[in-house]
Amino acid sequence: MTNAKHTVLYTGVTSDPKGRVWQQKEKVVEGITKKYHVDMLIYYKVTGDVLSAIAREKQIKAGSQGKRAS
Repeated sequence: MTNAKHTVLYTGVTSDPKGRVWQQKEKVVEGITKKYHVDMLIYYKVTGDVLSAIAREKQIKAGSQGKRAS
């Protein structure tokens, strides 16, 4: 997910993507998505393997953090 200006990237693992998007759009959960107005879904992938989903999430987060540091 990202914000309107595409300056913030949020990634996460969930079993309820529709519910998660609703939570972000309605700002019902405190955190980065509420603080930075992150409410636009830009990509998702369905998988039955939660461990590979978590590994991919960590890979994406590491890439986005490394990009900022460069």
